[in-house]
Amino acid sequence: MLTGNIQRDEFGELCFAGQNVRSLAEEYGTPLYLMDADRIRFNCRLYRKAFQESFGENALPLYASKAASFRQICRIMAEEGLGIDTVSRGEIYTALSAGFPAEKIYFHGDGKTDEDIRYAVSARIGFFIVDNETELECLQAEAAAQGVRQKVLLRITPGIDPHTYEAVNTGKVDVKFGVPIAEGLGLRFVKKALAMDVIEVAGLHCHVGSMVFDEMVFEDTVDHMVSFMKELHNTLGFVTQELNLGGGYGVRYLESDKTIDIPARIKALAEHIRQRISEAGLSMPYILMEPGRSIVADAGMTVYTVSTVKHLTGLKNYVIIDGGMADNPRYCLYQAPYTALPVSCEEGSKEVFDLVGRCCESGDIIQPEVKLPANIKRGDLVAVCTTGAYNYSMASNYNRLGRPPVVMLQGGEHFVAVRRETLEDLCALDV
Repeated sequence: MLTGNIQRDEFGELCFAGQNVRSLAEEYGTPLYLMDADRIRFNCRLYRKAFQESFGENALPLYASKAASFRQICRIMAEEGLGIDTVSRGEIYTALSAGFPAEKIYFHGDGKTDEDIRYAVSARIGFFIVDNETELECLQAEAAAQGVRQKVLLRITPGIDPHTYEAVNTGKVDVKFGVPIAEGLGLRFVKKALAMDVIEVAGLHCHVGSMVFDEMVFEDTVDHMVSFMKELHNTLGFVTQELNLGGGYGVRYLESDKTIDIPARIKALAEHIRQRISEAGLSMPYILMEPGRSIVADAGMTVYTVSTVKHLTGLKNYVIIDGGMADNPRYCLYQAPYTALPVSCEEGSKEVFDLVGRCCESGDIIQPEVKLPANIKRGDLVAVCTTGAYNYSMASNYNRLGRPPVVMLQGGEHFVAVRRETLEDLCALDV
């Protein structure tokens, strides 16, 4: 199977996190998001251990909560000792309402509003990751008004192409995020921040993209950032105390995808950082990274009920499900690959189908050309794997569809972490 938490029992029925998927679908209905809490904790501990072994106490993984943000996820991150990377007031509020410590919250975003900045400063979050000079000026004014000295990291664009989906490529010199090193713009950005009296510049941030498999992407990023750190030290006398390298390790959506040995990657990265820092004659900074997808993606599975099967002879076969782009828009956005499995026994002949949704859009496709049982019919169940990241968090009410519930699976038990939206919920904000 694709991941170790997916199996079939002695009757050929699909199981996830050791629990029968059909039984869960019968109890909670479909569409249904399942989240393997034990897998999430395993992935958190994998990062924590790798950081401890590679950097000692001089590093911290931050969970990128845009991958999946709800209270139970935040509680798990607090219990597992991670920090949290947020990108909105909503994500900050979610973390705080779950009891997550404010001082371990980092606030991202290239378009923070005045309300965002005011809220985050008043919440006394640990760090702003400042994207641009306009934000820097607004933060200076708000922090001064509230009598706060605010710690920040400055987002720098190193000019790296990670060779990933273009939609999630954030490292090239001309992307919308951060300030590029090129043309002296990064140096001017840091100089301006250092001149502000209530802004405490702790270090630098960079992020080159998501779904990174290339061995050398992070090493190349380090080379660019350490060179810039040396320039800042020589030119401005600035010592970079913290260096955030962002996130981006890829995960397996298909059997053909590579498996990444994350602890080995982090160990190699730590050795590379130490070497480059030593060569530059600098002090080793506190290292941060922002794993999101690689913590929650393989902890997720979405279960659907088949509504219709269409055989267009000589043209195409369709399996239409009771969900679609409203609960998983990733194929529509950038043709993201997925593995889809029948919940019942896989024995018998197979046919190739496009697995599509119920939304009134031709582009409502979950995955084209999926092999499913030839006799699949209305009422059968289909599971889509590796949906823990960017499914619930990107879900919408398109076509006035309610979002599915999130059911957590833990230690052989299951419980609702986010309830299913009702018809009343859909009109709750209408006036």
